[in-house]
Amino acid sequence: MMVCEYKPGLEGIPAAESSISFVDGQKGILEYRGIRIEELASKSTFLETAYLLIWNELPTKQQIAEFEEEVKMHRRIKYRIRDMMKSFPESGHPMDALQASAAALGLFYSRRDLHNPVYIRDAVVRLLATIPTMVAAFQLMRQGNDPVRPHDDLDYSANFLYMLNEKKPDPLAARIFDVCLILQAEHTMNASTFSARVTASTLTDPYAVVASAVGTLGGPLHGGANEEVIHMLEEIGSVSNVRPYIEDCIQRKAKIMGLGHRVYKVKDPRATILQDLAQQLFAKFGHDKYFDIAQEVERVAEEKLGHKGIYPNVDFYSGLVYRKMGIPTDLFTPIFAIARVAGWLAHWKEQLEENRIFRPTQVYNGRHEVSYTPIEQR
Repeated sequence: MMVCEYKPGLEGIPAAESSISFVDGQKGILEYRGIRIEELASKSTFLETAYLLIWNELPTKQQIAEFEEEVKMHRRIKYRIRDMMKSFPESGHPMDALQASAAALGLFYSRRDLHNPVYIRDAVVRLLATIPTMVAAFQLMRQGNDPVRPHDDLDYSANFLYMLNEKKPDPLAARIFDVCLILQAEHTMNASTFSARVTASTLTDPYAVVASAVGTLGGPLHGGANEEVIHMLEEIGSVSNVRPYIEDCIQRKAKIMGLGHRVYKVKDPRATILQDLAQQLFAKFGHDKYFDIAQEVERVAEEKLGHKGIYPNVDFYSGLVYRKMGIPTDLFTPIFAIARVAGWLAHWKEQLEENRIFRPTQVYNGRHEVSYTPIEQR
């Protein structure tokens, strides 16, 4: 009889072969299709990066122009989906609204023609185009307002910021937001991506795949961590409170949000880029005292925990960037989803190429040979 080695969280156990992204957690390296994240952040756009992830090559000038136009033409959502979203409770979390809305897309488009390249491209375009629209629409509708129609003259990121308040964003803010999407677009076999691949392996439609991944991303140990970072910084309140707060967390063995990563044992390269983006925003639009608190948290944590490989991850500074743009805290994780759709779709497409349904085993630790007890004797 084969004895299976059990590892909680499947830590260190390969779940797939993939050529989409690569991480070296010891050296702080992240690559998309072999290109370093620093280079993409400085030279690419989110839609170009999405194209790279999904189709395994940088697009030509004509290809990216056609792709951007297709996405632009599919930004609007069906009125029935919009009406459904109007019935959602105002107190509901935007991630729950997004998961329901993404799943609802499947009611309209789930032909499941999974071997047809045209169907695959249409699904990619539609999901990339409509997810931002649904996030922005729910934000306005929960305030009792009609959603803002997409602006055809604005690019992907500028349009999303426009749909939040019907104001054209500052070009610097729009570019920084676009870089944020690049940074969060893909990150190997994380929890939501694994969820996406498991769902994809059943050969269901891509809308169910994305809805499944959105549900997984919403947890505070995954995408929801960026919200928790802001709450932590607000709780700390001042730079002088940082050291006692960190020391108390260490003594209680409590998690410090935004610090530490299952893979990285050095500072997450995305956190370094986000820290620089935050400084650019503050230089133009005014300082945020919570940035000073965050930097002190990083300094004290490195002093106390650096020897354990605990450093800022992507969630640590992203919330401060979004906060400066006037984005509500509970939209941080849906924005993470807007970006990560690109990675989920890349893994969906890759899973289809040599699919085998996931069916892991388990280590049973229950009882055997238990007799049924009649109800009169219980």
